[in-house]
Amino acid sequence: KKMGWSDEQPVSPAPESDMDKVKSTLRQFVRDWSQEGAEERSQIYEPILDEFKSCFPPGSYEQNGISVLVPGAGLARLAWEICRLGPRTEGNEWSYFMLIASQYILNRSPGAQCDVIYPWVHQTINVIGSRDLVRPISVPDISPASLPEHSEFSMVAGDFLEVYRHKPEAWDCVVTCFFIDTAHNILEYVRVIHDILKPNGVWINFGPLLYHYADSKTDVSIEISYEELRSVIERFGFTIQKEQFRENSYAGNVLSMMSVKYKCSFFTAIKAPIRPPSPPS
Repeated sequence: KKMGWSDEQPVSPAPESDMDKVKSTLRQFVRDWSQEGAEERSQIYEPILDEFKSCFPPGSYEQNGISVLVPGAGLARLAWEICRLGPRTEGNEWSYFMLIASQYILNRSPGAQCDVIYPWVHQTINVIGSRDLVRPISVPDISPASLPEHSEFSMVAGDFLEVYRHKPEAWDCVVTCFFIDTAHNILEYVRVIHDILKPNGVWINFGPLLYHYADSKTDVSIEISYEELRSVIERFGFTIQKEQFRENSYAGNVLSMMSVKYKCSFFTAIKAPIRPPSPPS
């Protein structure tokens, strides 16, 4: 007798929140590991990679043992691309949905274009043609196993603050992409990023300030302006070296009648060689 299929133990439908996460994960496959997502990746990941190479010239990675952390790695394409340049790279992700999906694409995918998904079948609004709903997307666009020999690449599961808050001065570079606004308290993210970077360490950030918990009635959410965030970053001992704003979409459907654009902050901050006194609480 199969558990869960009897009249006494009916199978409960998945919560709507879980179904939303599944849909979001399917869109992440498109963004990170499909040819259709290449344009979006070129607008977001390529500037980050170019900035990383300007801070850490190719050829210096092995000589200097450069280490890079990518929190909020999602399906890990950005972390994978950084590792492909040469440094030891670690991605961090807390979502079980993203972790299961990234584990599959990184470790179980036989090669390029080996799987087909239908990520838009549930998107029934702003549709131009009915066939757009069921168009197939092949993933991955490149074999994740094609990293150079001796590459050091890993993924760590867990909450960013809990995993890294007690690992001071461990990283040469932290790369955050559409990540810092996932915090309940963004000041804690800045504090931990500062603590885990080595002196003269580099923080490269790209993303908006959507503040994921802003509408929650049960979760703590501290929402400050970018101007205030910039001041906080400097008070923690960072020097903002480069700074600009870029308009970008995020996991969008290129055939949809609606397109959402974010005005993203893109900055590079350098940790001071000697830590100044901590800002007042």
